[in-house]
Amino acid sequence: MLKQLRNHALKAHIPDEIRFLRRWFDDPLKIGAVAPSSPALARKMASYIPLDQTGLVLELGPGTGVVTNAVLEHGVEPANILAVEYSSQFVSMLRDRFAGVNVIEGDAYDFAAIRQRNIDAPLSAVVSSLPLFTKPKAMRKRLISLCLDALKPGAPFIQFSYALVPPVPEREGDFTVETSSWILGNLPPARVWVYRRPVN
Repeated sequence: MLKQLRNHALKAHIPDEIRFLRRWFDDPLKIGAVAPSSPALARKMASYIPLDQTGLVLELGPGTGVVTNAVLEHGVEPANILAVEYSSQFVSMLRDRFAGVNVIEGDAYDFAAIRQRNIDAPLSAVVSSLPLFTKPKAMRKRLISLCLDALKPGAPFIQFSYALVPPVPEREGDFTVETSSWILGNLPPARVWVYRRPVN
């Protein structure tokens, strides 16, 4: 079943790049990139998800589903993924491709409302492809803080970016930040930032 999901999700990969570019032209600040994340970047992001924890994995900004597919390949069951996507076009595509994954249309920055309606237990991970650097630092910090509030202690908030610095520096919050090496196979090169709130 999982193999069928993956194969279905990877069909029409080249047209996805065209769809992504069109959405970027429509709203560059919401989309934030001119192409989907590379499979290598997606796999690196998924690798930080703990598989020995119960609870949902929340994906923010799944786009065409490259990271969603990597999360499934990593071993997360479809029913344990909640994906929040802003674009109605991408929502329809994701629902067609990933049967069993709960895909909802919404604004990830309105996280309090999303949590109230859809999340009733601590999350095991948050995986974000949101273009955080298009938002003011206060908004970035608020989103990360709210997500950490919804996570189990020590569970990861996983974010990629193309920048040399993290979306929110460690010194500006009650969390730790670690980073991956550069994923040179991505265009442009990117790396992964992992935020955690220490276990007391």
